[in-house]
Parts: sequence; C-alpha cells; structure tokens
Amino acid sequence: MRLVLLGAPGVGKGVQGNLLKERYNIPKISTGDILREVINNKTPEGIEAEAFLRSGKLVPDSLINNIVNKRLKNDDCENGFILDGYPRTVPQAEFLNEILSKNSETLDKVINIEIDENIIIKRLSNRRICLSCGELYNMLTDPPPEDGVCRVCGEKVIQREDDKPETIKNRIEVYKKETQPLKEFYESSGLLVEVDGNNDIRNIHKNIISLME
Repeated sequence: MRLVLLGAPGVGKGVQGNLLKERYNIPKISTGDILREVINNKTPEGIEAEAFLRSGKLVPDSLINNIVNKRLKNDDCENGFILDGYPRTVPQAEFLNEILSKNSETLDKVINIEIDENIIIKRLSNRRICLSCGELYNMLTDPPPEDGVCRVCGEKVIQREDDKPETIKNRIEVYKKETQPLKEFYESSGLLVEVDGNNDIRNIHKNIISLME
C-alpha cells in the first residue's frame, strides 16, 4: 500500500502515520525526520534547509525530491510506504508520480486531514522537541520532564523557532498558498479522501481506516 498524508502543520499527520505504519507494516517516511537528520549532521543540504525552516518557508522542491527519491529506493519500501510531509507542491507530486511510474507503481490513497487553524496554533506553540533524537512533547498533553531533558536520550528539549506563534501563522499561510493546490491535483485523479482532524486521535484513525477499507 502506498499512501500520502496531506494537511497543514500540526494537524497530526505524524501520529496518524505511525498508527497506519503499525496496522499495515510499511514504513512511514517523514521529510521532517530526514531534514532533522541532515540538519543535525550539518551537511550542506542541512544548512540550506535549516535557513528555510527557520523563516517558516518550504524547503525547495529540488532538495526534497532528491532526498525522498533516495529513501524510496530502500528495501523496506518494497511493499509500500506512508509519506508524511511529501509532496507539498504540485511539482513534487508530479515528480513522485514519475518515480512510481518507472517501477510500474501508483499511489493507493491521499489522505487529507483538515483542522481548525486556531487549534493548529495552540498545538504547535505548545510543542517541544529533542533535537538529538527527535522525540516530541506537548506542554499541555505530554510535557517533558521538569528538568527539561529528553526522557529517551537525556538531551535538552527545546521549542523550535518554527513552532513559535508568529512563525506558525506564516507557515500556515505558506501552506495555503503552495500546498493546498495539491487537493485539486489529487481530487482530479480520484485519490483524495478528506478526514476531520478535530476529533481525538483514535477516532481520526478509525475514520481513516473506514474511508480506505
């Protein structure tokens, strides 16, 4: 099964992707995780990507396409994958179609999670992350230990620059402008399914499974 998860920052794509990964036993490929790795390793691509992310902008298509293309060639993608955070633009979607077409493969579903903008801002502004291992926390629902260190690896937990309210608003506007046209792109091919992301995690997951199966 080959799936794409769409939705603005903070709608819960990562959580739902993990649940789908467990259900279907296929890898969840998050561009956010890949980008954090190259940023932490201070590669030229990572330095370039970090500058875009700090300003709330999307990383250029050419850079993301190259990273994803290499990842999809790994053996664990042989039976399918779940893409979280890619594609974000129509050119990226067209590039993905080309990659799959070369292997006589196609996407099965594109799941678009919709959520109220105010909820997104509240969620992301309370998010904290360990930059060492990527473990996520939320100050409202799942706060880090009182000493501010990650319970997984013991490194410092911080608030990312792109999770501050003023940057979040910019990220949402960038999403609306550059990513939302993907809905029309995938609607035209009959792949898009819409999911209400304002429910609790388990109900959202049940709705996704119901729409797919």
